[in-house]
Amino acid sequence: MPVVAVYPGTFDPMTNGHSDLIQRASRIFEKVIVGIAENPSKTPLFDLKQRVSMAETVLCDLPNVEVCGFSDLLVHFVKHKNAHVILRGLRAVSDFEFEMQLASMNRRLENKIETLFLTPSEQNSFLSSSLVKEIALHGGDVHEFVHPVVVAELQRIIR
Repeated sequence: MPVVAVYPGTFDPMTNGHSDLIQRASRIFEKVIVGIAENPSKTPLFDLKQRVSMAETVLCDLPNVEVCGFSDLLVHFVKHKNAHVILRGLRAVSDFEFEMQLASMNRRLENKIETLFLTPSEQNSFLSSSLVKEIALHGGDVHEFVHPVVVAELQRIIR
């Protein structure tokens, strides 16, 4: 039975840290599904369709990676995709407490789904979508933090 992992997030926008983690996960799992959460409570800069489209472009060279938008409960999405692993990234120790809380709740909701954590590459350990948006919104150069298609979309939306 192939091991399928879901890497969920808002990805508003997808950073090089996200894509690096997905590339590494694609070498570990038979299939990685990037689940892009609609998550309107976060008031994303990009709508779900835009985030899915950018992620598909960024990840197009990874044949075992699928990008899907979703708006339901994560464990329901994971079950619907016949996955048994939720993949999460841990940038810093400060992320751990919140991520443990999420993992515990997800396990309580569906005990057949495991959460696994990956750490970012050292050059991406400080990256977050929030920081990238903040820099871009204030006219800063974000080309070394995100894929060129994301740079273009940020520039288009900020103008």
